[in-house]
Amino acid sequence: MMRIPIAGQGYPFIVVGLAATALFGFLRYPPGWILFGLLTVFVVSFFRDPERKAPPGENNILAPADGKIVLVEERESTPFSASQKAVQVSIFMSVFNCHINRIPSGGVVREVVYTPGTFLAADQERASTQNERNAILFLTDRGEEIGVVQIAGLIARRIVCWVKPGQRLSRGERIGLIRFGSRVDLFLPPTVKIKVRRGERVKGGLSIIGEFL
Repeated sequence: MMRIPIAGQGYPFIVVGLAATALFGFLRYPPGWILFGLLTVFVVSFFRDPERKAPPGENNILAPADGKIVLVEERESTPFSASQKAVQVSIFMSVFNCHINRIPSGGVVREVVYTPGTFLAADQERASTQNERNAILFLTDRGEEIGVVQIAGLIARRIVCWVKPGQRLSRGERIGLIRFGSRVDLFLPPTVKIKVRRGERVKGGLSIIGEFL
């Protein structure tokens, strides 16, 4: 059976858009059907969920999301530990990016922690600590811990997480999505060799963020 490359969460929006487009078309009101037609095309693009095959190399850490690298910085703590050092790599997803989030390295989900918050623009650094967010801690097959934090943005008001503690995933598998513009923070062990820099654009499940040494 062929899979439709659209996330299930997008269908209600698409149906409403198509219905409104058809209604204005029936009423022969061009401004209405053109507007809703364009909005429907945008929604289909936003919720696109393409199949992606992870590149070879088990030591490679993959991007958890599509978007632009807005931060690469060493940290003295993580969302999971106040005393654990890490390297934070942040990816800003505009409304034009694919918003499916993926696991960077194969492993087991250790912890999922939701934190309510504000809705600042997701490209701001303070969004990492002030915005609504969902933090997922993975224990990789190498025994290393990796954190992925889904962060809501100015427009994004809905974080969707599909994984639970104890669940085993292969690298590149889907873990959730964030609706309408957002940010994903990746927390890596300090020993990881980072292979991206600020301003670079990446694709979830395909681009290599770093490498276990």
